[in-house]
Amino acid sequence: MNIRKILISLIGLAIIALGYIGMQNMASKEKPVRPKEKKTMPTVFTEIVENGDNSITITASGNLAARDRIEIFSEVQGIFQNSAHQFKPGVHYKAGELLLSLNSDEARANLISQKSSLYNQVVAILPELKFDYPDAFQKWKDYASGFDIEKRLSPLPETSSEKENLFIVGKNIRSSWYNVKNIEERMSKYSLYAPFDGILIEANVDKGALVRPGFKIGEFINPTHYELDVAVSSSFAEYLKVGNSVKLQNVEKTKTWNGKVTRVNSLIDPNTQTIQAFIRVSGKGLREGMYLEANLSAKNEGNTFEMSRKNLVDNNKVFVYEDSKLVLKEITPVHFTDKTVIVRGLPDGAEILEKILPGAYDGILVNKFSEVEKK
Repeated sequence: MNIRKILISLIGLAIIALGYIGMQNMASKEKPVRPKEKKTMPTVFTEIVENGDNSITITASGNLAARDRIEIFSEVQGIFQNSAHQFKPGVHYKAGELLLSLNSDEARANLISQKSSLYNQVVAILPELKFDYPDAFQKWKDYASGFDIEKRLSPLPETSSEKENLFIVGKNIRSSWYNVKNIEERMSKYSLYAPFDGILIEANVDKGALVRPGFKIGEFINPTHYELDVAVSSSFAEYLKVGNSVKLQNVEKTKTWNGKVTRVNSLIDPNTQTIQAFIRVSGKGLREGMYLEANLSAKNEGNTFEMSRKNLVDNNKVFVYEDSKLVLKEITPVHFTDKTVIVRGLPDGAEILEKILPGAYDGILVNKFSEVEKK
């Protein structure tokens, strides 16, 4: 039994010894050398700088309004009686056509009554004129003979002496004449005519309706000539000149028109620090109230380069590709638009990034796309 235990102990010691020897052999072997990982450099796309003349364009927007428009108000009272066409929005009228007429029977009767009174006054002074002012008799007789109640009132004969003038004034003839003339002028306001070829864009009455003084009857415009009112930053005031050409486009940017600056307001809005510029435009497809974007050419900046605003760093720096690395260089921004910037300070032939490289820093090593293609 003791011999068996001894044998088992000896076998265990042998196994331990063999394991130790094996471990020593393994440790003595050289460890394999892991290959070094190659560093991959980012690839960049570049564009070559070509300086030249770049136009500074001012972008503004606004709503079109007809250059020729009238708001139609009534100065007299009457029933809407007649019109050359149906008095509705969208109806066209030619210059001189009747826009509307109001019933003027009462006013006309009053006018005829006042004219008759004036005629009676003139006839009544003829006997006195014949004896007291014989030199003036014939002209006043001729005036009475030519007096027509249905026609517009003729001017009174001119008095040839102070006595004659005082006589006429004393008989209230002159005041009666002005009273009739005033009624005649008022009568003309019962009918309104189109001052130019145009279209109704607003109509607030129908035939048979009672129209009172001061009531807005409608609005009439010329649909061929328009004006765009835009607000421009006051910093561009010196560049805005009457006669400047303007490119206009709709919101969808599917249509364009050519316009011209016709007026520039000298007043600066204290709240927005902008000034008003008025652009005249005509053309097919334009409508009252249409929203348009205007691009006004202000001036040319020489020796400049236009690039994407996204490539700017801190608004005054840009990455330039030089000798397989990116160098951060300072430039001078001249003018910003919503997508681009005109800069000065880059030499001709310099290579700048077409698209900014995420995580880029001054001195980073990069591959240029054209060099990668060659490899």
